[in-house]
Amino acid sequence: MRALIQRVQHASVVVDGACIGAIEQGILAYIGLGHNDNEQSAQRIIDKILTYRIFENDDDPAKAGKLDYNLQQVGGGLLLVSQFTLMAKTDKGRRPDFGAAMSPEAAQALFTKLLDYARTQHTTIACGQFGANMQVTSCNDGPLNFLLEV
Repeated sequence: MRALIQRVQHASVVVDGACIGAIEQGILAYIGLGHNDNEQSAQRIIDKILTYRIFENDDDPAKAGKLDYNLQQVGGGLLLVSQFTLMAKTDKGRRPDFGAAMSPEAAQALFTKLLDYARTQHTTIACGQFGANMQVTSCNDGPLNFLLEV
């Protein structure tokens, strides 16, 4: 399982002209699910996203600019977007190979479990629509982007 996370000032997802999910300050997380992923790996990735320290410590002048705080500590939002393209193999040729991605049916079920778990762990959760053509808008803060794997 892979998660591309971005620290954002705000982010939103639009499907068919309607905004279906939005957050203010927080993390936009694109989630890629592979064949060997399961409910335990989904919980581990959510735990890692929620506790990954990518927010600056502005409280202590001696630590100004250091990435000391996590999403839960700053009370930010989490926008989760399923993105099978994160599982692409790109080391050969000019076309991505999506063979490592979980089947759409299994991925949708696991993404739903991941989302349900996230909602039990954090108060401000938004999401995209699985399998839809989504327009994702964000204001990357930093910019800060990290690829997490479990």
